[in-house]
Amino acid sequence: MKKIVSIVVVGQDREGVVAAFTNCIFKNDGNIEKINQNVIKGFFGMYISASFDQKIKFKILNTELKKLATMYTMEVDIFNESGSNKNIAILVTKEVHCINAILDANIRNILKGKVCVVIGTDRSIRNKIKTYNVPLFIIEEKDQTKAEEKLLKLNKKYKINLIVLARYMRILTPNFVWRYPNRIINIHPSLLPSFPGANAYAQAYERGTKIIGVTAHYVTESLDQGPIIIQDSFKIKSHDSFMTIKNKGQKLESKTLLQAVKLHLNNKLSVNWRKVHIKN
Repeated sequence: MKKIVSIVVVGQDREGVVAAFTNCIFKNDGNIEKINQNVIKGFFGMYISASFDQKIKFKILNTELKKLATMYTMEVDIFNESGSNKNIAILVTKEVHCINAILDANIRNILKGKVCVVIGTDRSIRNKIKTYNVPLFIIEEKDQTKAEEKLLKLNKKYKINLIVLARYMRILTPNFVWRYPNRIINIHPSLLPSFPGANAYAQAYERGTKIIGVTAHYVTESLDQGPIIIQDSFKIKSHDSFMTIKNKGQKLESKTLLQAVKLHLNNKLSVNWRKVHIKN
């Protein structure tokens, strides 16, 4: 069996970075399975999925990649995909229906991973999840760049492999998203790309929608445009009130997000050309 390693490189764009890191992989007898790179306003991000035989020494590879990162003034993160369980961080604002579903599953040990930390943006979340006994941090910083600096420190502290956005009402920047390619799962309260934004249910109600749904997707630098993992929907009856629609929608959000997280943790998902394929 091959060992798969994911390597993420981010920093200010400069010449020679791609060649240096790919050559390092070849030097260590690795084979590049996937590679993707982006540049936005001079900020560079690269994701490499590489395979190695069983004899690969991760400490040596890690040391060499870190040296390259220092040489090119870049940051590098290495994920060993061969590990079984994954560490999970949940990001949330105020609503708790989605986070409760994930934390309930965590307590019942039905996740192939562990919720290591919850990070919120509003203090009201403290009393809502205190019974779950999971480390909680509140980041109220309004400047998203500064907020993400704190997020990244917490993610490194808890060695996070998967980030779940359980109704996290902030827009993540490329600097953050590129560090976790296909490792951030979001739940959106509509069948994307319709009714974007936080008031999706109100838009659907006002426009007399006959069917409404939810979408769990991987997060990319393009808002609400990431690869779709799973979707579900329900019909709206003529006598349904706005609150009835919202309650039905939130139940479906919780269910769908949990399904997507389970699929990811069970290694049932692969992304090719921005499309998610579910493995049998």
